[in-house]
Amino acid sequence: MAAARLDSTDHEILSLLREDARRTLADIAERVTLSTAAVKRRIDRMRDEGVITGFTVQVDHARLGWGIEAFTELRFLGTTNVHDIVQTATRMPETQAVFTIAGDPDALVWLRVRDMAHLQRTIDEIRRSQRVTSTKTLIVLERWTRDRGPRPR
Repeated sequence: MAAARLDSTDHEILSLLREDARRTLADIAERVTLSTAAVKRRIDRMRDEGVITGFTVQVDHARLGWGIEAFTELRFLGTTNVHDIVQTATRMPETQAVFTIAGDPDALVWLRVRDMAHLQRTIDEIRRSQRVTSTKTLIVLERWTRDRGPRPR
């Protein structure tokens, strides 16, 4: 699949939408000095090309009681296929994402839990898989992402 051809205005529109997906077309148009209709056409084109895949809400998970994030490295028996690696953790509500990776370890699982005891139970559940040979868990102290900056406190 070829990369989409975006100009600096398209990138600016994407940046504004990443900051606030509910931003109005008029607000975006004013900031990028285009008409509202031109901004709508650009957003529609980026959606049609698959550059924009959806609009979302940012949630403060700590306020919902799930404030601890961790990454767990998983190592599997050498005969384990990728589908089984992914299935090991995706059935759990604590799993936010599973990344299969080249090299050692075989996968990285992003978890969100209520407290340390909940994290321990979750890791124990992952370890019960007959194919997991070892785990290593890293607890997130702070998070920064290019799209959203630091998470709210």
